[in-house]
Amino acid sequence: MNEQDIQALIAGTVNFFTTLVDSSADVKAPYLVPESGVLLLDYTGVIDVTGVRRGSIYFTAPSVLLRHILVKHGRTEITDDIMSDVVGEVANTISGNARRVFGHEFIISTPRMMQGKAGANTLKLGERAFVVPIHWRSYQAALVISLSEPSKR
Repeated sequence: MNEQDIQALIAGTVNFFTTLVDSSADVKAPYLVPESGVLLLDYTGVIDVTGVRRGSIYFTAPSVLLRHILVKHGRTEITDDIMSDVVGEVANTISGNARRVFGHEFIISTPRMMQGKAGANTLKLGERAFVVPIHWRSYQAALVISLSEPSKR
């Protein structure tokens, strides 16, 4: 992954908050995933990537951030399933925006949602995975990017 690739995914994240939540998110400098393992908050939406690149992209957020998004959209009923749907939608939107940049050979799966640390062993991170900290309002979330370099086809 080079800086331009990471910036394309960051742009998708900023676009989600600007378009669907009507306020911008502050994106901090990316850093390598620490050796201690994956970063998982309350809810996580995972997109598996195949094609010329392989790996995964996931968005992880605390429940309070997701609740705020739902309330902002007029939802009064907020359940675990609904919050899982929201985090999956964020991941899907970010990945879909990336697909427009990377082209049709950047094949993305439907989102897989996880709550808490359950399913952490299903995340396959490459040796160079990046965490992109996201600050929205007073909440902290993260985009985690673990993609191989493009393969020659």
